[in-house]
Amino acid sequence: MVIYFSGNGNSKAIAVSIAKTLQCECIALEGELLINPEQKEIYCEDNIIVWVFPVYSWGVPPVVVNFIEKCRTKTAGNCVHHLVVSCGDDTGLTAQQWRKEINKKGWETGSATSIVMPNTYVLMKGFDTDSKELETKKLLESKAAIQHAVKRITTECTDDDMLKGRFAWIKSHLIYPWFIRYAMSPKPFHSTEACISCGKCAKQCPMENITIVNGHPKWGNRCALCLRCYHRCPVKAIGYGKATAGKHQYQYPEGI
Repeated sequence: MVIYFSGNGNSKAIAVSIAKTLQCECIALEGELLINPEQKEIYCEDNIIVWVFPVYSWGVPPVVVNFIEKCRTKTAGNCVHHLVVSCGDDTGLTAQQWRKEINKKGWETGSATSIVMPNTYVLMKGFDTDSKELETKKLLESKAAIQHAVKRITTECTDDDMLKGRFAWIKSHLIYPWFIRYAMSPKPFHSTEACISCGKCAKQCPMENITIVNGHPKWGNRCALCLRCYHRCPVKAIGYGKATAGKHQYQYPEGI
């Protein structure tokens, strides 16, 4: 079984590819399953569960942490949990954090592997999507990286093959908590006069956090900060304070 959370398609593409190769079920964390994870029991007939999600500021996305803490799973027998993350560059100590959360549930962990994918985070100064040249390069190289991750899973590896980067401890233990506490507010989200009232942002939100009021989106407090609303707006009418001015959009190319 593959369980994944994805904002703009990178992690979804990885998850779908892994599930296809392993010939197993693929479950998306979105909607009611993500909002109220304790309400539904997930049954896994396989002997492995693969978790796939993007790295959030050198850590596990808070919505994934919440899901792991509250979800109810039932397996046919002994089950090993593996991790595959998508990242724009390095991962810090994301694998260690994930292992800690999995171990809290009394579950066994296997391999942890990172796959570099195109950047999607645009909400701070100096952060933007990749150039088309770099985006294409990352997507091409990700194909082999996904198969490498699958091989590590099927050969029952238990180590980490993660691009930790420099100053990993500082990034994951200092910057990550700061980011989660101070940089994940949905309040700066807004729509501009370019909005065409298509409602796509509300329909696509994995947390069902956006409602359409008088033809324009309004954000609630239940935000995963996945930026799907920003990146998938067909007329680029969604902004985040002044941080997104002049920034670009990205979503995983269909059919690639």
